[in-house]
Order: sequence, then structure tokens, then C-alpha cells
Amino acid sequence: MLQTSFIRENTSLVIERLKKRNIDATTTVNSIIVLDDKRKKTQQELDSLLAESNQLAKQIGDLFKSGNTDEANKLKNRTTQIKEQSAILKEEQNNIAVELQQLLYTLPNLPNEIVPNGKSAEDNQNVYENNPIPKLHANALPHWELAKKYNLIDFELGVKISGAGFPVYKGKGAQLQRALITFFLDRAIAAGYDEIMPPLMVNEASGYGTGQLPDKEGQMYYMPADDLYMIPTAEVPITNIYRDVILKESDFPIKNVGYTPCFRREAGSYGKDVRGLNRLHQFDKVEIVQIQHPDKSYQTLDEMVEHVKGLLNQLELPYRILRLCGGDMGFTSALTYDMEVFSAAQEKWLEVSSISNFETFQANRLKCRFKDSEGKTQLVHTLNGSALALPRILASILENNQTENGINVPKCLVPYTKFDSIN
Repeated sequence: MLQTSFIRENTSLVIERLKKRNIDATTTVNSIIVLDDKRKKTQQELDSLLAESNQLAKQIGDLFKSGNTDEANKLKNRTTQIKEQSAILKEEQNNIAVELQQLLYTLPNLPNEIVPNGKSAEDNQNVYENNPIPKLHANALPHWELAKKYNLIDFELGVKISGAGFPVYKGKGAQLQRALITFFLDRAIAAGYDEIMPPLMVNEASGYGTGQLPDKEGQMYYMPADDLYMIPTAEVPITNIYRDVILKESDFPIKNVGYTPCFRREAGSYGKDVRGLNRLHQFDKVEIVQIQHPDKSYQTLDEMVEHVKGLLNQLELPYRILRLCGGDMGFTSALTYDMEVFSAAQEKWLEVSSISNFETFQANRLKCRFKDSEGKTQLVHTLNGSALALPRILASILENNQTENGINVPKCLVPYTKFDSIN
């Protein structure tokens, strides 16, 4: 969430940067400033009444001490009026605060200055590619056919148990999935991340803290009886560990990694682009999260990108890195890099990771701060990235490594799977 003070001091910048997202925020920004003016005016009136009340209390005490009861009682009538006026002003102030907060919730984060202009994924910048695209044999199959052929994943059984988008992993498919999870966790721990096993359900405050609410409310599974949401990613519970926390500069960098199942309704998703593992309601993901000093967050973003590049290189998958344009960025992000792997059997790129710097946007909602060397309190910067999301990684491994005699397992996974091929 953007800070009101920042919006006031940088009105033109806010409006101009949000144009990168193809948003004209002029009306909303002006409304925020008007409401903030009303809030300040109401606070000044309350402060004035409080000062008058304190002054009257002293005068009334002196009058009673001097025996001037009648005059003291006259002043007490004024204190009653002040209490009534204060109550009205406090209610008005609360209403203004709620309205102001709701308006602030509607504004997305400001894109970093290097974010390219654009309206959709077609306008994203390809900034890096690595590893050759494999040439498959004439009878190559997409992963959903391979999964059926080798009894790795049962999509129909998932439909029977839960519905579409809830696959059942079986045999070597389940072992390969588990191997990937452990491999990703081990690499993150080796890179200095502390492992977290967070809850899979969060409360409303956690959803607002990281920006899933109210923006993505329709995409989250909600349990009204308990007022809890199933997590869409481990980012939500892990980042909320630091909600309402004041850190020290010496605490930086805070590096956490967590594996969780993730749950997304994906309302309106259908068609050939969501077949098999391409888009699921429940999927596994290893997430890396960092809480960092504002001066070092973009260096940290680059380091997180390098970490994910290392994973993809070890898996020997063809991949590319995209810098997302303003129109394709997430609501909370200031700068995002997407990592995509090439699915040879489907002949298309599949997103497997988003790595983002949120700057102070989440921290302002979370009230996650630190004391600098001068003792001043500042907001931290938060970052996160998929390292990695498993469904499309698994799909690409199956498709890109298939031969006429079976599927080869990437060498880096063999110590985990205990087998080097599926046939």
C-alpha cells in the first residue's frame, strides 16, 4: 500500500508511474488528498477541543478550591459540550480513516522506472535465454499423455476425488515430484535461506498484509465458518511472520524458504492452455522470501534471479527471463522478472517463476519496519520468488526428456529419485 504522505509529496510522480499500468489514477489520488485534508482538519479540531478541555479542568479545579462553585459549574457545562463535540468528531475521523484506507487499497504499487510500458504479456521484455530447445522424436507426446502412458499422474482420478485441477501423483510421478521439492529446498538452504513450514490457511489480516486482499479475493478459497483463506502461495504466511515487527539493521538480510501446497480457484480457466499440469487449483511450490534494507533490495532481486537461473541450469531446461511490462505486472510488485521454460511437446513457453521486489508496498500494510543507525524508523523492502513452482517444471521435464524408450531423469535429481529413467 502506498503511503499517504508519499502520495501528497509526489502526486505527479504517482499518477505518471501508474500510467505504466495503463491506469489513470488522477481521480483516486485527488480523492485521497482531499480525505487526508479532512482527516487533518478533524484532528486539529479534536486537538483544539482537548487543549480547551485541559485548560477548563485546571480552571474548574481552581474555582472549586476558591469556593466559587457557581462559576465552576458553568464551566463544567462547557466540558460536557466538548465531550459531545469530541465524540462526533471522533466518529467522523473514524469514518474518514476507513474511507481513506479503502481508497489506498485500490491503488497498486508504483512500477519501477525501468519497467517497460505495455498492456499485456506480448509487451514483456525478453532479457535472457539459456539452454537449447531439444528436438523430440516424431512420436513425442505432451506430458498428460506421458503421465498416462507411464502411470505417473492420474488426472481422471483427481476429478473423481475433488474435481478438475486436482491431479493424483502416483509411483515414479510422486517420487519425481518429491525429489524436485527436496532438491529446491536443499539448494535454497545451501544459499543461506532458513526453512519455514507455515500454516496452509491464513486470516484476513494476513491476506491484506501481502496484498492478496482485496485484489485477489475471488481467486482464493475461503472458508466462511472459520473466516480463513487457503494460501495461494507460501509468500503469504511467511511474509506475515514479520507483520507488526520492528527489526534492527543487523537483522538484514532475512532469508526464508518454504515448501507448501498452493490453492487457487483460477476462476474462468478452461481450454487447451490449461490441460494437464498447465493450470491447477492445487499445486506444489517452493518459495523464497527476503526482508531487506531498502538500499540493497534491487541487488537482492538480482541475486534471487541468479538463484532461480541456477536451478534451471542444473535441471538442463531451456528457459528465458522476461521483465514484465506495466500492464502485466502483479498488483503489489514494483518490478517483476518471470522465468519461463520451453515445453518442447507443446511448443510453447510456460511460466515457472515470478521474482518480485515489492519495495515498501507490502511493508506498509504489514507495518514491518526497522530502526536505522540514527534510530529512525523506516519501512523494510520485501521480495519473493518461486524457486520453483512444480507443475510446469515437471511437465517440461517429462516432455523435454522423453525418448522413444522412456523418459530420462535430470542428473541433479537422480540422487533424490534413486532412478535415472522412467520406462
